[in-house]
Amino acid sequence: MIRNLRFQGWKTRLGLAVCGLALCWPGAGRSHAQELEDFAEAIPPEVERMYKKGLEWLVKNQTEKGAWKDSYGSQPGVAGLAVVAMLAHGEDPNTGPYAVNIKRGLEFILSQQNAKNGYIGNSMYNHGFATLALAEAYGAVHDARLGPALQKAVELILTAQARNAYGGWRYSPETSDADTTVSGAQMVALFAARNAGVGVPEDAIQKGIRFFLLCQGADGGVGYTGPDSGNAPRTAIAALVLALAKQKNSKPFLAATRFLGTAPREDHYFHYYLYYAAQAYFHTSPKAWREWNAINIKAMSATQGRDGAWEGSFGATFTTSACLLSLALNYRFLPIYER
Repeated sequence: MIRNLRFQGWKTRLGLAVCGLALCWPGAGRSHAQELEDFAEAIPPEVERMYKKGLEWLVKNQTEKGAWKDSYGSQPGVAGLAVVAMLAHGEDPNTGPYAVNIKRGLEFILSQQNAKNGYIGNSMYNHGFATLALAEAYGAVHDARLGPALQKAVELILTAQARNAYGGWRYSPETSDADTTVSGAQMVALFAARNAGVGVPEDAIQKGIRFFLLCQGADGGVGYTGPDSGNAPRTAIAALVLALAKQKNSKPFLAATRFLGTAPREDHYFHYYLYYAAQAYFHTSPKAWREWNAINIKAMSATQGRDGAWEGSFGATFTTSACLLSLALNYRFLPIYER
């Protein structure tokens, strides 16, 4: 049986999004309906088992103040990914089994936001992922503070981009250079905020896209600050950004997905890659995602600890959240996971 949405707020938002796609997608009609139907599948039991174990670990290791116990888990960006992982399971975030933990995580993120300029944490990495959490929670979690906080966070992203010579972002809002990893976090946050109803100028999206295209090499791989040394994590980021910008038929997107199919694994950033790759393959095609998802399910099952956590280079909270989010496309509850 196909799993249903568990609360009306997301059901309404997702329904409107699907209706909008059906109306504006080129060639909409029976073929597009069939394409959507291709993604309507039952949740594999092993995914549900792993996901619940991972969520149980997150719940047990969250502090009273809403952060997590390991050093990376005390950063608002990592807390944001943990919150998004909880939201992605589809429980009601106000009354469901993870409602208290979601609200604690959001409380921690809000406590880390600068009241004057909207900056969250001490790096744009943190700011981007924390803004994503605010965007996915806004409209679903009953908290009147989320809207103003999200608006301020988006304004900081846009202000930082406006002063950046490349139209991208780097480690702080004041830097004039840019890299694709930090820029990816800001772009995804902007798309999520736009989905939530916050105004994001199209010019800002296009400026960000142009920076990613400047960093794409002839082989389709995407580099860090330029077109050299493309790797799988950065290329997955670029592919997702292009997909969210509705450029899935473009040559850069197609080249990026071809590169992903042959790119070697990089262990140090493997779980960071998983977070973006799941979404990139989901946008590539039903077939590509099914094949990638089957492999990923086996890999996640083999590496999850008995306590429900996954371990990696950036601590158990980040790694567990990233692994859960690599599985979350099986649920497809969050607006950012709309195809």
